[in-house]
Amino acid sequence: MANILASTIVNKASVLLQDATNVRWTQAELLGWLNDGQREVVFLKPDAYATNETMKLATGTKQALPVAGLQLLSVVRNMGATGLTPGKAVRLVDRDILDVQLPDWHAAEASAEALHYVYDDRNPKNFYVYPPQPATGQGYVELVYSTAPADVALSDSIKLDDIYANALLDYIMYRAYSKDADYAANAGRASALYQAFMTSIGARGKVEVPVDPNAVSNTGPFASLRRSGGGQ
Repeated sequence: MANILASTIVNKASVLLQDATNVRWTQAELLGWLNDGQREVVFLKPDAYATNETMKLATGTKQALPVAGLQLLSVVRNMGATGLTPGKAVRLVDRDILDVQLPDWHAAEASAEALHYVYDDRNPKNFYVYPPQPATGQGYVELVYSTAPADVALSDSIKLDDIYANALLDYIMYRAYSKDADYAANAGRASALYQAFMTSIGARGKVEVPVDPNAVSNTGPFASLRRSGGGQ
């Protein structure tokens, strides 16, 4: 949950830059880099700003994320004909399995209830469902997807969880020292701070389950079912 104010991070950056009165780097400039940093975090780690939403499916198999969506994280479950009734879970399936076992799955008999979804991270804003959705009376599903955080003002809380505050501080300072990169020492500082930012984001990712929907665990009581593609 985000409770830390943008002004708190900007003021810390000013102190560390030894520019507490914001002569060299204005607060507006530092705030702009904080907003850039939030987007950079989500670019590197899409689940850092995730949205749950119920969406009506489109006719056929191909589906698009809502306009604000950057990358699909998961299709959770069916939500009925009105979007208000929780239904069956929707399982991720490898497209190769469907292509081999049901070559005409894109033209299969339509149903408003989705059983499976297919996702390719090379096409992050789209996914496919099976069976195809009908021409009328399409079903709803619950999605989890990443979005870009909106810019914040100094008086606002940051959009990302508070655990990213230190990474955002490193990013602001990296951009500040990059502005003065003509000084050899500052160029080195900028490089070190960007590395610290990247290390912070990477270290966080190492302790979390990968966000790619295709990165399904091969351990646990249902591992053999997942590996075989069996079940429904």
